[in-house]
Amino acid sequence: MLLSARKLFKRYGGLTATDQFDLDVNSGEIHAIIGPNGAGKSTLVGQLSGEIQPDAGQILLDGQDITHERIEQRALRGIARSYQITSVLPEFSALQNVMLAVQAHQGHSFRFWSPTWSQASLTEPAQEALEQVGLAERMHIPAAAMAHGEQRQLELAMALAGKPRLLLLDEPMAGMSQSESARMTDLLLSLKGRHGIVLVEHDMDAVFRLADRITVLVYGRGIACGAPAEIRNNPDVKAAYLGDG
Repeated sequence: MLLSARKLFKRYGGLTATDQFDLDVNSGEIHAIIGPNGAGKSTLVGQLSGEIQPDAGQILLDGQDITHERIEQRALRGIARSYQITSVLPEFSALQNVMLAVQAHQGHSFRFWSPTWSQASLTEPAQEALEQVGLAERMHIPAAAMAHGEQRQLELAMALAGKPRLLLLDEPMAGMSQSESARMTDLLLSLKGRHGIVLVEHDMDAVFRLADRITVLVYGRGIACGAPAEIRNNPDVKAAYLGDG
């Protein structure tokens, strides 16, 4: 088991955001988390990444307790995440954005002078990550000049730069056109088996195409977990989220 979460609990005042939540993610598996707005999905991802500390519960990576480790410690263990809102640096090229991510994973602060931009220890893994997401031919384009879908691909390249074992993807299709979503879905399919992936996503077509397993989150509590066919036909899930359609 790559990642396990047990009895995670998080409360903000009178709001219970995560309620005794359990999750298992196998190596190479895409495990999707779905649920209505306000279900606590982003709060959950924040706890898995180390940005948010749970009030109770335990998070294990390879059986080791990482519940109280900071986000940078978890990154060094091989956990990377993306966000709902694109977080690239618009004035930098695609290559420079990924080089920043590579250097951050190497544990160094970035130095803004020209020799740094030509270091093979930075350029080679950055180019490899851009190739992996289909942006090799766009590497010298400023991020600001890229389409929204390309920026999301770039953010994924930045997450892949540290060769993570676990990717936490928070709505990677957010704001995308239908064609961009299809391209991102194909890209995530290409990563399947190479990385464990926790996928939070509202695009149900993408979720049911990508996921090995799906957990349904409602008011912070997991109400069902299973293969896509099981979830699609689960009456509790239909009533709470998917609907009869």
